[in-house]
Amino acid sequence: MSGARGDTRVHPAAIVEDGARLGAGCVVHALAIVRRHAVLGEGVVVHPGAVIGGDPQDLKFDPATESGVRVGARTVIREHVTLNRATRAGGWTEIGSDCFLMTGSHVAHDCTVGDQVVMANAVLLAGHVQVGARAFLGGGAVFHQFVRIGESAMVSGGARMAQDVAPYAMAAERNEIIGLNLVGLKRRGFARATVAEIKRAFRALYLAPGNIRELAYAALREGGYHSAEARHFLEFFTGGRRGFARARRVGNQIEDSDDG
Repeated sequence: MSGARGDTRVHPAAIVEDGARLGAGCVVHALAIVRRHAVLGEGVVVHPGAVIGGDPQDLKFDPATESGVRVGARTVIREHVTLNRATRAGGWTEIGSDCFLMTGSHVAHDCTVGDQVVMANAVLLAGHVQVGARAFLGGGAVFHQFVRIGESAMVSGGARMAQDVAPYAMAAERNEIIGLNLVGLKRRGFARATVAEIKRAFRALYLAPGNIRELAYAALREGGYHSAEARHFLEFFTGGRRGFARARRVGNQIEDSDDG
């Protein structure tokens, strides 16, 4: 172990391999394993049975490849979580700061998880998945490789996602968008005008016929969206490689209301 500072604690029966880097105030509980390829920010807590920086589950992977896992400050990694290192030389699997990864969740190689993400029990991310900041992934939800989950999105427990989930959206079942995460937007303190623009952008893409990517480009060309958040929502649809989860049953979650 290198780079340990401050009141970092490694409990008996934990394994921290030579070459791992731990920031100040980290806690590694008994029976956790921090491999030499791991870099933990300040205050990271690793619970029993977790394995940080293990080899990717890729039949073509050469274990001699130098790659790693980075975990941001104050992230909590609960029991039996597995974080695999990247497949590319010099590459990183990235976990942001202030995340909460609950028991049995898995982050595969080359994933990027933003700040303040919550992954409930047994969430499974395949390789190259991107999760935006403040997203919430419900227990047992599973995600196909290369899927993107936008910031402040909420995915229900048991969902199966093989397509991208837009920022601020709520998703469930198999690739279904069921509305906007208005509670999450309110908690973030977005202005009413901003929320109204996000609702308008949501309707323009999800409630209109046509190719959703083309609709997004058209909305951006036409303008009329003044908030960075609404433009961010629209710009999400100009990227990706998996296609987009679509609205199949949208209730009053996106209707205009006085509370924004």
